[in-house]
Amino acid sequence: MKIATVVGARPQFIKAAVVSRALSKYRSVSEIIIHTGQHYDDNMSAVFFKEMEIPKPKYNLNIHGLTHGAMTGQMLEGIEKILLAEKPHLVLVYGDTNSTLSGALAAKKIHFPLAHVEAGLRSFDLRMPEEINRIIADRMADILFCPTYQSVKNLQAEGFQNFNSKIIRSGDVMYDAAIYYSGNNPSEIIGTIPFKQYVVCTLHRQENTDDTAILKDLLASVDEIHKEIPVVFPIHPRTQKKMAEQKLVTRAHLMAPVGYLDMLKLIQHSALVMTDSGGLQKEAFFFEKYCITLREQTEWVELAENGFNIVAGHSKDSILQAFHELQKKESDFKIDLFGDGKAGEKIAEQLFIFGSQ
Repeated sequence: MKIATVVGARPQFIKAAVVSRALSKYRSVSEIIIHTGQHYDDNMSAVFFKEMEIPKPKYNLNIHGLTHGAMTGQMLEGIEKILLAEKPHLVLVYGDTNSTLSGALAAKKIHFPLAHVEAGLRSFDLRMPEEINRIIADRMADILFCPTYQSVKNLQAEGFQNFNSKIIRSGDVMYDAAIYYSGNNPSEIIGTIPFKQYVVCTLHRQENTDDTAILKDLLASVDEIHKEIPVVFPIHPRTQKKMAEQKLVTRAHLMAPVGYLDMLKLIQHSALVMTDSGGLQKEAFFFEKYCITLREQTEWVELAENGFNIVAGHSKDSILQAFHELQKKESDFKIDLFGDGKAGEKIAEQLFIFGSQ
């Protein structure tokens, strides 16, 4: 059985590492990795393949830095050529990026079975490119691996039980990764942080960086919190570019983008997480840290509903209110929201069964 895995962005490398490791236990299964090139900076891409011990991609399309339409179109064309040449038994996509959408479209246009890991998530905000990508990928998938009970409910509410697809609540592969890599983490990044206590902050989404007024408010919030607890801010290339263009600055402790193992270590030793990243919202929970989500909504509604995450939006007042509220909060993090840490094994088993039919 040959599986073609399409990845392109940092979170997908992590997810793919978990499933690839589980698939490697099946001798009759071979996997080829197609890297679209969506994340092209070494700190955003190559370092992850090294750290995650992911097999080197057989193909790298090197497509990045374009508009959504141009990027998706070029990826679709490139992936289609590879699939026609490789003829896999199944195509595997992860998450909600342009790489996800392109891989899904390419597979189904030429009639290859499709599996989507992290299916069923919904923010219910079609202004987000990610929401569009995940909805379309879900609708085309033959196998939908859902990380949470809520993601299963979302698909059922949309009538997926009437479609010719299989819905499986697998648990979250990012939980598997956090467990595995936190126990095998040689990162020494904490030695470079000049603070005993700090908040870790990341900011990269288009809706936050491309609107100057929003970006100003977010940076002002970061600076205000930095007065109380130092804020460590690994800066995404997009955010750095937009700040330079608008001549914006921050008092926070800026760092270059960090690899996954370094980020895990930063979260583990932090007092709090502030982010617009979906993945970091969960990783904060995995390591029993509260999170302020710098967006108007989240696809990880379980975290907000159970009080581990406050969706604060872009307003300085609401962000500071969330910060002070979470400083006083005490919660029991021992709750099953994302499975038992064996999602990768469950996904690999189901893919093997599918390919054996």
